[in-house]
Amino acid sequence: MKVTNLGRAVGFASVILLGALGSASAADKWTVISEKTINATDPSTDIKAEGGKMFKEKIRQTKFSVEGADVQITKVVLHWNNRKDDTITNLGTVKAGGETAPKDSPGREAALTSVAVQYKILNNKPTATIKVWALD
Repeated sequence: MKVTNLGRAVGFASVILLGALGSASAADKWTVISEKTINATDPSTDIKAEGGKMFKEKIRQTKFSVEGADVQITKVVLHWNNRKDDTITNLGTVKAGGETAPKDSPGREAALTSVAVQYKILNNKPTATIKVWALD
Protein backbone atom coordinates (compact mmCIF):
# COMPACT_ATOMS: atom_id res chain seq x y z
CA MET A 1 0.00 0.00 0.00
CA LYS A 2 2.88 2.38 0.79
CA VAL A 3 4.42 1.71 -2.64
CA THR A 4 1.14 2.68 -4.34
CA ASN A 5 0.95 5.95 -2.42
CA LEU A 6 4.58 6.71 -3.22
CA GLY A 7 3.88 6.12 -6.94
CA ARG A 8 0.90 8.48 -6.82
CA ALA A 9 2.96 11.16 -5.06
CA VAL A 10 5.73 10.93 -7.68
CA GLY A 11 3.17 11.08 -10.49
CA PHE A 12 1.47 14.12 -8.95
CA ALA A 13 4.81 15.89 -8.45
CA SER A 14 5.70 15.22 -12.10
CA VAL A 15 2.44 16.77 -13.30
CA ILE A 16 3.01 19.86 -11.12
CA LEU A 17 6.60 20.25 -12.40
CA LEU A 18 5.59 19.90 -16.04
CA GLY A 19 2.83 22.46 -15.54
CA ALA A 20 5.29 24.94 -14.06
CA LEU A 21 7.70 24.49 -16.96
CA GLY A 22 4.92 24.90 -19.50
CA SER A 23 3.70 28.13 -17.93
CA ALA A 24 7.20 29.64 -18.03
CA SER A 25 7.38 29.24 -21.80
CA ALA A 26 3.83 30.54 -22.18
CA ALA A 27 5.03 33.87 -20.73
CA ASP A 28 7.46 34.24 -23.65
CA LYS A 29 5.87 36.29 -26.38
CA TRP A 30 6.84 38.20 -29.47
CA THR A 31 6.19 41.95 -29.44
CA VAL A 32 6.63 44.61 -32.12
CA ILE A 33 9.31 47.00 -30.91
CA SER A 34 9.36 49.22 -33.98
CA GLU A 35 7.87 49.57 -37.42
CA LYS A 36 8.72 51.81 -40.35
CA THR A 37 7.30 52.54 -43.77
CA ILE A 38 9.94 51.97 -46.42
CA ASN A 39 9.96 53.45 -49.93
CA ALA A 40 10.77 51.75 -53.22
CA THR A 41 13.00 54.70 -54.15
CA ASP A 42 15.33 54.07 -51.19
CA PRO A 43 17.77 51.14 -51.08
CA SER A 44 18.07 51.06 -47.28
CA THR A 45 16.76 52.45 -44.01
CA ASP A 46 17.79 52.82 -40.40
CA ILE A 47 15.28 51.93 -37.73
CA LYS A 48 16.11 53.61 -34.44
CA ALA A 49 14.48 53.62 -31.05
CA GLU A 50 12.65 56.81 -30.16
CA GLY A 51 14.68 59.46 -28.34
CA GLY A 52 17.95 57.57 -28.82
CA LYS A 53 16.92 55.01 -26.18
CA MET A 54 17.31 51.28 -26.51
CA PHE A 55 14.37 49.30 -27.85
CA LYS A 56 14.28 46.88 -24.92
CA GLU A 57 16.71 45.82 -22.25
CA LYS A 58 16.48 42.04 -22.54
CA ILE A 59 15.88 40.74 -26.03
CA ARG A 60 16.54 37.04 -26.62
CA GLN A 61 15.65 36.90 -30.32
CA THR A 62 14.64 39.24 -33.13
CA LYS A 63 12.76 38.76 -36.39
CA PHE A 64 11.23 40.95 -39.09
CA SER A 65 7.88 40.99 -40.81
CA VAL A 66 6.66 42.84 -43.89
CA GLU A 67 3.26 44.23 -44.84
CA GLY A 68 1.95 45.89 -47.99
CA ALA A 69 4.37 44.39 -50.52
CA ASP A 70 6.89 41.62 -51.07
CA VAL A 71 10.35 42.81 -49.99
CA GLN A 72 13.73 41.35 -50.86
CA ILE A 73 15.97 41.87 -47.82
CA THR A 74 19.65 41.67 -48.76
CA LYS A 75 21.32 42.79 -45.52
CA VAL A 76 20.36 43.55 -41.91
CA VAL A 77 22.73 44.93 -39.29
CA LEU A 78 21.58 44.65 -35.67
CA HIS A 79 23.31 47.24 -33.49
CA TRP A 80 23.53 45.95 -29.92
CA ASN A 81 24.36 47.96 -26.81
CA ASN A 82 27.78 46.86 -25.45
CA ARG A 83 27.89 43.93 -27.88
CA LYS A 84 29.33 43.35 -31.33
CA ASP A 85 26.96 44.19 -34.21
CA ASP A 86 25.33 41.24 -35.97
CA THR A 87 25.20 41.27 -39.77
CA ILE A 88 22.69 39.01 -41.51
CA THR A 89 22.90 38.68 -45.30
CA ASN A 90 20.67 37.20 -47.97
CA LEU A 91 17.48 36.85 -45.97
CA GLY A 92 15.68 36.46 -49.27
CA THR A 93 12.22 37.64 -50.24
CA VAL A 94 9.69 38.14 -47.49
CA LYS A 95 6.17 37.95 -48.85
CA ALA A 96 3.61 40.55 -47.75
CA GLY A 97 2.28 39.33 -44.43
CA GLY A 98 5.30 37.05 -43.93
CA GLU A 99 8.25 37.09 -41.58
CA THR A 100 11.89 36.05 -41.34
CA ALA A 101 13.31 33.30 -39.19
CA PRO A 102 14.26 34.41 -35.66
CA LYS A 103 17.85 35.47 -34.93
CA ASP A 104 19.34 34.83 -31.48
CA SER A 105 20.71 37.77 -29.53
CA PRO A 106 24.39 37.72 -28.56
CA GLY A 107 24.75 35.88 -25.29
CA ARG A 108 21.42 35.03 -23.75
CA GLU A 109 20.00 38.54 -23.73
CA ALA A 110 21.03 41.90 -25.16
CA ALA A 111 19.74 45.43 -25.67
CA LEU A 112 19.09 46.48 -29.26
CA THR A 113 19.82 50.13 -30.12
CA SER A 114 19.08 50.27 -33.87
CA VAL A 115 18.67 48.23 -37.03
CA ALA A 116 19.95 48.96 -40.56
CA VAL A 117 18.13 47.23 -43.43
CA GLN A 118 19.05 47.02 -47.13
CA TYR A 119 16.07 46.05 -49.26
CA LYS A 120 14.22 46.16 -52.55
CA ILE A 121 10.43 46.40 -52.76
CA LEU A 122 9.14 44.06 -55.47
CA ASN A 123 6.22 44.08 -57.94
CA ASN A 124 6.33 47.86 -58.53
CA LYS A 125 4.78 48.66 -55.16
CA PRO A 126 5.70 52.16 -53.90
CA THR A 127 5.89 51.39 -50.17
CA ALA A 128 5.82 48.63 -47.59
CA THR A 129 5.96 48.45 -43.81
CA ILE A 130 8.71 46.57 -42.03
CA LYS A 131 8.28 45.55 -38.39
CA VAL A 132 10.98 44.62 -35.91
CA TRP A 133 9.87 41.95 -33.43
CA ALA A 134 11.52 40.94 -30.17
CA LEU A 135 11.17 37.88 -27.97
CA ASP A 136 11.38 38.88 -24.32
